[in-house]
Amino acid sequence: MSELARTHTCGALRAADRGGEATLLGWVHRVRDLGSLIFVDVRDRFGVTQVVARDDEALLAQAKRLRPEFVVGVSGTVELRSDETLNRKLATGEIEIAAREITVLSEAKRPPFQIADETPVSEDIRLKYRYLDLRRERMQRNLQLRHRVVMAARRSLDEQGFLDIETPILAKSTPEGARDYLVPSRVHPGEFFALPQSPQIFKQILMIAGMDRYSQIARCFRDEDLRADRQAEFTQIDLEVSFATPDLIFGIVERLMQAIFAANDESIEIPFPRLPYAEAIAKYGSDKPDLRVEMAISDVSGVFADSRFRVFGDTVAGGGVVRAFVVPGAARFSRRQVDDLVAEAVELGGSGLVWVRRAPDGKVQSSILKAAGPEPLGRVLAAVGAGADDLALIAAGAPDDASRLLGQLRLRLARRQGLIDERRRVLTWVVDFPMFDWSETEGRYMAMHHPFTAPRDEDRDRLDTDLGAVLAKAYDLVLNGNEIGGGSIRIHDQPLQRRIFELLKISDEDARSQFGFFLEALEYGTPPHGGIALGVDRIVALLAGEASIRDVIAFPKTAAAADLMTGAPSSVSPRQLRELHLHTNS
Repeated sequence: MSELARTHTCGALRAADRGGEATLLGWVHRVRDLGSLIFVDVRDRFGVTQVVARDDEALLAQAKRLRPEFVVGVSGTVELRSDETLNRKLATGEIEIAAREITVLSEAKRPPFQIADETPVSEDIRLKYRYLDLRRERMQRNLQLRHRVVMAARRSLDEQGFLDIETPILAKSTPEGARDYLVPSRVHPGEFFALPQSPQIFKQILMIAGMDRYSQIARCFRDEDLRADRQAEFTQIDLEVSFATPDLIFGIVERLMQAIFAANDESIEIPFPRLPYAEAIAKYGSDKPDLRVEMAISDVSGVFADSRFRVFGDTVAGGGVVRAFVVPGAARFSRRQVDDLVAEAVELGGSGLVWVRRAPDGKVQSSILKAAGPEPLGRVLAAVGAGADDLALIAAGAPDDASRLLGQLRLRLARRQGLIDERRRVLTWVVDFPMFDWSETEGRYMAMHHPFTAPRDEDRDRLDTDLGAVLAKAYDLVLNGNEIGGGSIRIHDQPLQRRIFELLKISDEDARSQFGFFLEALEYGTPPHGGIALGVDRIVALLAGEASIRDVIAFPKTAAAADLMTGAPSSVSPRQLRELHLHTNS
């Protein structure tokens, strides 16, 4: 090995290198033994190059030893392939290396799954042998994309005047939000650090410290149940800005997102549209609407205000709503298909679903035709803009409930009907979130974002009269129906922060215990400030076309928060427990 030095990567050589000498170091990708000719594809993270062994008996004998995933060094002369053997799928497909020497640097057992081919493999096996899975083209491509995204983010933020500052990993537990991962202290018996759910308080303190613009590629931790788009530990692009307004934050992030998309050879237009939270819920049934397909939900309550159809009429009279949306081209659905839609709505928690369409002769057809009559149902079709080939679906109930039900059906049907262009990227800001969200289980209002979010100036008087009506200076960034970032303008004066803690039923004692240092810091001249956190894992997964963020993370956990490769979490020795002043019941 001391005599081998790589001259080229396995993705570098081209026709212009013909006649030159090259030494490649990498893994055996494939071997094709033709007797007097042996072709070996050698791979590294940069690509694949074909090597041919011929003429020399000792060389052929060495080539015959090779198996997939052996680590090898190959030296030889770069030759052009013949026209009939060109491989236009490879960047190196015009050339091959006529081997002069092949050195086996490391042998390999037979892998538990194919590396060269993207054959289906169970996720548990992939995660157990992650070091092998990471050799596959898909994972190498995803991690290279992740690298480009992070580097593009750093460059963009640097150009916009941000300081990259690290915040602590061992921090103080703040129980608001998800469960903390706790770390016992050896030198402070019975006391614990917490792994940060976000750098929230630290980045606000950096604004108090005069840093003006902070950014960090931050590791965060949450002890919560996992899904395809959640991990116990995750990475976010975290930033905070002094003297911020929402418009200032939006402009910074939009430039940042342009740079991130450019790292994937994509372009996006700015500024992004802005959609109030209430409108997003009403029109799309979600605070993270997928706007690649319109199919907006309309309020048709007025049609049924005096309807003879008592179910809808009574709903409207009682303060509820009747809402509907159009499924393009679905008028041809069979009766069984529309009945299945009604059953699906019930499975989603709805009390029922009504459908309306026109028959080929123009007459109205509906599941409530006899009860409601054709005239009001025809007005519904007109109100929602349904054409002759379209189907309208109607739900009634509390405003948010009706829209959320139709919103779920909207997305499911759009996918089934092929109405979503998977190549499109639609970004939007969702703004004007409610400040508080009532929790039935807690019996109190909770912060919809977090307790450091500022209310809108025009709503501050409502803090004393109607918490449910207070809107926050909070905003989310949504990409194709996925929340990829969330932030807000923060509270920067101590009396208001104390008031918000009080409204959230955080006692003075708890506020002092959990946030005393922060409340004191607010007294020393705090600039207005705000920021956002963008999910790196989710953004990269969407750019890569992956359904799960586990496929863009080098070493993810399973849905049960376990590391199958290392066997973590695991038991520790009694001595370690004693040093930490801990004991277990097992």
